[in-house]
Amino acid sequence: MFDGFVLARLLSDFLFAFTTIFALVNPPGIALIFHARTGNLSEPERAKLARSVAFYSYCILLGSLWFGAVVLGFFGISVPALRIGGGLVVALSGYQMLTRDGPEEAAQSAEALGRAAFFPLTLPLTIGPGSIAAAIAIGADTRGSWARVLQSAVSSAIVAFAMAATIYLFYKNSAALVRVLGPEGTAIATRLTAFLLFCLGIQIMLTGVLGAVQPLLDAIAVPPAP
Repeated sequence: MFDGFVLARLLSDFLFAFTTIFALVNPPGIALIFHARTGNLSEPERAKLARSVAFYSYCILLGSLWFGAVVLGFFGISVPALRIGGGLVVALSGYQMLTRDGPEEAAQSAEALGRAAFFPLTLPLTIGPGSIAAAIAIGADTRGSWARVLQSAVSSAIVAFAMAATIYLFYKNSAALVRVLGPEGTAIATRLTAFLLFCLGIQIMLTGVLGAVQPLLDAIAVPPAP
């Protein structure tokens, strides 16, 4: 089953899915915000928190790739609704980062940050509605034989693991990234990333609104049958 063609297909699926999700997650940029929120932690504490965020990210991504479309269909939630609600949360998170001082972010204890590992550090800060919607769309395209479905499942598992490992490496070494940029560069990059996060949330909401109203616009544009 795993001949040259199948391996090439797996590699193609992996590269497409990984690059798409990587661009939406943006681990290098979000790592700066992660460091701003964990500035009072020691290196071992930050590494432990990074492992938790990476694990939760893996679970969310794998669940979205494998079962996302089924879950949304079961609860009657459309992808536009997911984008509108999630985009609002992302936009608010970015706005709060833009208007909040750095020392206030770093004042949280290790215990409080541990409780925040899933929400909001993983969802929606790291794995937001954009990456979830993309993962659902990628995972939903699994038509074909059982062999093709199996190949897609294997590729999805590899993509989720590779993305989680990337998140862990960037988050764990966020302090080194901050040292390379310096205080001034880190402040600029963090604010810029927060602003881009805010804009991304707005864009996700607009995409969701457009997806919701497009069928209505199409129906209005179609002339009535004679």
